[in-house]
Formats: sequence, structure tokens, C-alpha cells
Amino acid sequence: MAETAEAKLPADDSDIKRMSFEDAIAALERIVTDLERGDVPLDISIRIYERGEKLKNHCDRLLSAAEDKVEKIKLNRAGKPTGTEPLDPG
Repeated sequence: MAETAEAKLPADDSDIKRMSFEDAIAALERIVTDLERGDVPLDISIRIYERGEKLKNHCDRLLSAAEDKVEKIKLNRAGKPTGTEPLDPG
């Protein structure tokens, strides 16, 4: 099974930046499954753990960007929504 985990690894992690949140979460879940199974050699475990960290960071950035968009909703002093601002004022 260890060869399967190694075969799933791309040559580098440049693909992560192009992943949607859902794709990155699915990849992260596969990594957790591989690591929890415990039959992956140490050097590959380290490599997939590092990839998992990059996937987690990517997900964090995507969530933060989504939160920033939500914060664009205008609220009045009572905290009631009064409208929205353009997401991209440019």
C-alpha cells in the first residue's frame, strides 16, 4: 500500500494553489487516511505530512478570503444589514 501513497504524490506542490477549497479538503482527507493507516514508510509519511500542511494553509487562505467577502456587508449601528459594498471596488 505504501507505493500507492507515494504514487499519488505529485512531483511538487504547485498544483495546490490552483485547487478549489473542496478539492484541497478532499486531498487533505486522503492524506489523513494514508497517515492513519500507518503502513506508509517514514520518508513518504514526512512528505505527505508536509503536503498536508500546505493544503491546510491553502484552505485557511481560501476561508479567509471568503470571510473577507462576507464582511463587505454593510451594517447599521444596530447591527442590521443595510446593503452591500462592491466586492471589488476597482
